[in-house]
Amino acid sequence: MNFPLSRTGARALYAASLISPLAALAADLSLNVADGPAAEATLYVALYNDAASYADSKAVASQTAPMQGGKARLVFTGLAPGRYALRAFTDENGNGKLDTNLMGMPTERYGFSNDAKGNRAAPAFEAAAIIVDADLQTVIHLR
Repeated sequence: MNFPLSRTGARALYAASLISPLAALAADLSLNVADGPAAEATLYVALYNDAASYADSKAVASQTAPMQGGKARLVFTGLAPGRYALRAFTDENGNGKLDTNLMGMPTERYGFSNDAKGNRAAPAFEAAAIIVDADLQTVIHLR
């Protein structure tokens, strides 16, 4: 038995056929964070997809997670293939920001993808960049 498609149904089916290959290219980035504080804290993580957004602190995605026993895990889903960098910090006093001393150095734990380190500043995007072309797991060790 044949069921004719309405014009709207045919268009929806056609649109879905165009989108489904793009969804197949999407990847999930799983992040494990270690070396956090033993006390209760909130982990803030920002994801950047290019050097300009990284330099301007304009994340393409961000998440928070509770730190438990100095560890946390979260997942960024549906990412297009490309290069990404992660910045993370723990808010240990509940004020919603990374605290710094008078010299501008962080007083709360922080870290970057690739465990990249900067010299008195955040590391460059290139140092922190990771390639996401399929589902990937990575680790950030806070300091």
